[in-house]
Amino acid sequence: MANAYVIGHITIKDPDKWSQYRDRVPATLQPWRGELVFRGKLVAVLGGEFAHNDTVVIRFPDMDAVNGWFDSAAYQSLIPLRLAAADVDLLAYDG
Repeated sequence: MANAYVIGHITIKDPDKWSQYRDRVPATLQPWRGELVFRGKLVAVLGGEFAHNDTVVIRFPDMDAVNGWFDSAAYQSLIPLRLAAADVDLLAYDG
C-alpha cells in the first residue's frame, strides 16, 4: 500500500504564533500515524517561480489517515492559529 503525504509551503507572518502552532501539530498527527519527514528553509529556486520560504512534508499511511487528521477536532482547532501565524499552501499527495 502506498503512503500519502501532506506538503505545506509556508511563509511565516508571526514567528511567535508559528512556533505555538508548530509545537502543537505533532500531537494531532499521532492518532493518524503521521510522521514528520522533512522541515526546511528554501535556499534557492532552481526553476520557475516559488513564493514561500519554508516547506514541511508529513507522511501518512494512506489518504484516509490524511483526511482523518485534517478533519479531526484536534487539528481543526489549530487552523485559526495557523492562519494568524503564516500563509500556508497545504497539499495532499498519494504516494
